[in-house]
Amino acid sequence: MSTQSSSPGPGDVESRGPLQRMGIPRPLLWGFVGLTIFMIGDGVETNILEPFLSDNHGFSVSLAGTLVTVYGIAVAVAAFFAAALSDLWGPRKVMLLGAAIWVAFEIAFLTLALTSDNRALIFITYGLRGFGYPLFAYGFLVWITATAAPRQLGTGVGWFYVAFSAGLPTLGALTATVSMSMFSLSYYQTLWVSLVLVVIGAAFALIGVREKKGRAPLVDNPDEVVETLSHGLKLFLRDRRARFVTYIRTINSIPTYAMAIFFPAFFREDLDWSVSRFLLLTTVIYAVNLPFNPFYGWLGDRLGWARTMFWSGSVACAVTMVLVYFTPIIALRAGLADNTAFALTLLAGALFGISLAGYVPLSAIAVSLDREHPGAAMSTYNLGIGAAVAVGPLLVAILHPLIGATGLVLVFFALYLASGAMSLALKGTQPGFDGVPVTVPGDPVTSSGATPTVERTTT
Repeated sequence: MSTQSSSPGPGDVESRGPLQRMGIPRPLLWGFVGLTIFMIGDGVETNILEPFLSDNHGFSVSLAGTLVTVYGIAVAVAAFFAAALSDLWGPRKVMLLGAAIWVAFEIAFLTLALTSDNRALIFITYGLRGFGYPLFAYGFLVWITATAAPRQLGTGVGWFYVAFSAGLPTLGALTATVSMSMFSLSYYQTLWVSLVLVVIGAAFALIGVREKKGRAPLVDNPDEVVETLSHGLKLFLRDRRARFVTYIRTINSIPTYAMAIFFPAFFREDLDWSVSRFLLLTTVIYAVNLPFNPFYGWLGDRLGWARTMFWSGSVACAVTMVLVYFTPIIALRAGLADNTAFALTLLAGALFGISLAGYVPLSAIAVSLDREHPGAAMSTYNLGIGAAVAVGPLLVAILHPLIGATGLVLVFFALYLASGAMSLALKGTQPGFDGVPVTVPGDPVTSSGATPTVERTTT
């Protein structure tokens, strides 16, 4: 990125309005609003796609998982390239491209693929739409990093994830519930609601944000983008810890996309509960998760990133994921009332949502692996986010016919424990912990509060 500094403006710390005190760059306010609405639209379909395709188009759980895996591969690729393309073209153009891809292929998916019941066309249109939301969302993330005042960059990024997660899947699942339960819309009609929300969100962000820096390339020389991108690939290949970051981040989000495929069938066929109850469970999980994201970031800074992630993330998720699945089964077999069993399931879901936030320190660990190239380091983290969209449904597609829902939950239990083992290998990345110096001689902490460079080793 260009290193030229801009004069103090409305997004700088000197302007102490309420938005600045909250850490939200004022010029990007409508971008945060638009991102939230966009991701609500994207999240509407997450938990209704499998039952819709099953009921209306004869898809099995495995085939629906295969479809979302194709979609997830596109998401992973777009997430990895979003930052470099934003540097090259400017974040706004990347967001515009992402919104255009989403809308164009969603319209084709709804009007051509589904109406003709052509499975090849369903796979093509839905799969290609996967390039859309990562370009829109992560393009805006780059816009935040280019605009936020240095001392509030971390907070600004934190608000990005609040907006992102509030939409996908939290309010997205709630919107689907309201659409079908209160307004009696069908699955297909609810997908059109999803499209409308995405268009509204994109309009808010692309029209409402007038900030100029994000409307132009962020590098002076396009060759820098190629170098940045190649550096991220080199880091992934040469440093085992960078690969662990990708793997752990993938495992962290696997349930979001895997549960959306096989839990609706589990609720309907095994528990005799409605899909609306699963949507409510999803809403509870990720609504409770939101406030704990900054809490675990704070806790990791004080107790250690790797230690916090091991206990609060990996171990806690392994236990609570099992609770979410087995609580309704045990409660119903014990003869508890249906509503009581569901209430206990919601409680287990809330504990699971809290545990998912325990992985928050991983982003700080990712940047610490190469402080001179934070974008390249974060590309390994972003790759894990996108990979989860593919890996979660892929596991369902392959394993559900073989081991069923119970076997899948036990696989996730094992994966969470594996992520804990990998997190222990990430000790020694945090300044002031595990013998890592707070500063390198000759590199004092700056008055702006920037994170100091630390010694690092390649494993």
